[in-house]
Amino acid sequence: MSFIHSLLFLRCPKCRTGKMFQHKPYSFKGVTSLNKKCPHCNTSYQLEPSFFYGSMYVSYALGVALAVAVYVLLLLFGLGKNGLTAFFAIVATIVVLAPYVYQLSKVIWASFFIKYDPKISDKN
Repeated sequence: MSFIHSLLFLRCPKCRTGKMFQHKPYSFKGVTSLNKKCPHCNTSYQLEPSFFYGSMYVSYALGVALAVAVYVLLLLFGLGKNGLTAFFAIVATIVVLAPYVYQLSKVIWASFFIKYDPKISDKN
């Protein structure tokens, strides 16, 4: 599994197979349901207390990237000239994608510190 594919599907950074979260982003059971360990390779996701506080910076960067992307798309379609339309389109996009961005930012943050091991991902 490729790095981008494992990020987009919220997989473990070590094996790229196990799910990092117990539930999907838009599940009513809980968007914050991070597994303590990978169900596939048994890697612990809690490297230290408050480890995932750094994912707030990643979430902020993803939010800014989304806002810029929506604004550029609006400009390409000729809708970005009205500031109010652009504002509401950006806010709506960020609100709708917030649960996914929340989980994605944690996966990206963990992948900075937990390195991929192809030997682990190959064994089943």
